[in-house]
Amino acid sequence: MYFEGCPNHGPALQRVRELLKGEGLFAEISEIQISDPASAHEIGFLGSPSVRVNGLDVEPKARTAHEYGKMCRTYVSDAGREGLPFREVIRRALREAESQILSQTP
Repeated sequence: MYFEGCPNHGPALQRVRELLKGEGLFAEISEIQISDPASAHEIGFLGSPSVRVNGLDVEPKARTAHEYGKMCRTYVSDAGREGLPFREVIRRALREAESQILSQTP
């Protein structure tokens, strides 16, 4: 999810594609543009760019956040702060989703 003009939207999308490929996964990627504050609140938009896998934010701590709005988003790790979700955070979310899918397969 992103808002028009976000400088991190393209790099975040590229990062997700690279990690999907690296994990050997195939998934539909939906880009959702947030155009106004009302839409941001309706969808639970935590800022641009936000990445969700199967509807869950890639950042587990953010899953309970309620600071919605049309704003830039930063991600924090021990390494610092960045305007993109960290690779390991996305990778963990992809693996979590894959594990859930595999556990549901008969």
